[in-house]
Amino acid sequence: MRRLSSLILILALLVAGCGKAAKSDKVHIRFWHGLSGPLGDVLNEMIVEFNKTHPDIEVIANPISSYNALQQKLSASLQVGKQPDLAQVFESWAAKYQQDEVLVSIDSLLANDPDFTEEELADFYPVFLQSITYQGKKWSFPFNKSVRAYFYNKDAFYRAGLDPNRFPATWAEFEDYCRKLTSPKTKDRGETYGANFTVNEWQFVNLIHQAGGTIMDENDKPVLNSPAGLEALNYTLNLVNKEKTAKASKEMDGQNAFLAGTVAMFEGSSVSITWMRQQPINFNIGYAPLPTYKTNKSAISGANIVIFKSGDPKKEKAAWEFIKWFTDTEQTAKWSARTCYMPLRKSAMKSKTIVDFLNTYPQFRGIYAQLDNAVFEPQHPAWFVGRDELKKALEKAKEGMLSPQAALDEAAAKLQEAIDREAGF
Repeated sequence: MRRLSSLILILALLVAGCGKAAKSDKVHIRFWHGLSGPLGDVLNEMIVEFNKTHPDIEVIANPISSYNALQQKLSASLQVGKQPDLAQVFESWAAKYQQDEVLVSIDSLLANDPDFTEEELADFYPVFLQSITYQGKKWSFPFNKSVRAYFYNKDAFYRAGLDPNRFPATWAEFEDYCRKLTSPKTKDRGETYGANFTVNEWQFVNLIHQAGGTIMDENDKPVLNSPAGLEALNYTLNLVNKEKTAKASKEMDGQNAFLAGTVAMFEGSSVSITWMRQQPINFNIGYAPLPTYKTNKSAISGANIVIFKSGDPKKEKAAWEFIKWFTDTEQTAKWSARTCYMPLRKSAMKSKTIVDFLNTYPQFRGIYAQLDNAVFEPQHPAWFVGRDELKKALEKAKEGMLSPQAALDEAAAKLQEAIDREAGF
């Protein structure tokens, strides 16, 4: 009996030891991101689900307060070799990190993963694959991607004699709608505007492409001060300063004015509605893609995801497993339906999740359809600085400190200076 008890004790110790070994084999992945609020909540829930279904991997999320703060923290961590395993990045950041040779090659991961076929890769929308390919190679992977979208007050449309189920399809129609939706203050209702605009560089990128232009040409020369750029900038400035049918706003003021009913049409990100639903919406709301002009192009935004070199193949493989899981058809459909970020795969559009979402919000079809003609912002490392300089120039034009052409010339010159610095000139 004593011998049997000893054997049981030995077996128990062996089992306990095996348990500890198994636990120590779990790969821990540090993931830095810049999502908060309802978007961050959904991401955290999905990370919990991944960890439950992948017991050998634990993704540990570290939310940073903003994308600017994320970029600063990443730069500081790389200087001392304390970078995370995974992080959200924009295209221009990835290009810079690729130059610094701190990223794991996505091409290498794809080549060594028999489960991820060419057919799998071809399922992603072309614009997302193009945006992660820099100098012929992939250094990041699509993650949370969005497009510009309009949200409008259907009740205001009805009061103005406009069809509440039809949003203006062109720039000219939009200008006409702004006039019809603008009204002076009365004893029953305050002053209302057709639309409002914040100083927004992403919006400008959309407008310049719709006017037939671009930010940088194929030789990385800034061309945002072209006639197309001037036309894009004047389009919004005329509505605000000349016709006075659109109101100039700052940051969240535009969204708040829309929710308060003082503005009939609000342009934001496709995910803006996820934030707006956190507050009461006291009118019938509509959703629409951007009005078009010479082209119907739409610029994507949002972040991609990268794997930083760690010297540990297990960590890099585990990080890749999370990326594959998060971007598979089922998960990207769930992510899109819950946040209004774009589905990354074409197959997601046929999933029950997205079909049900579009049955509930049929007007979102037009917003999703913008992916078929989408473009992306410059990938050049200098664009991170150039984008901020563009915002400053747009602000000067709005305030009348510079003429529209002078403002764009200044932004182009600042971008060229940043390009020259990157080249070591």
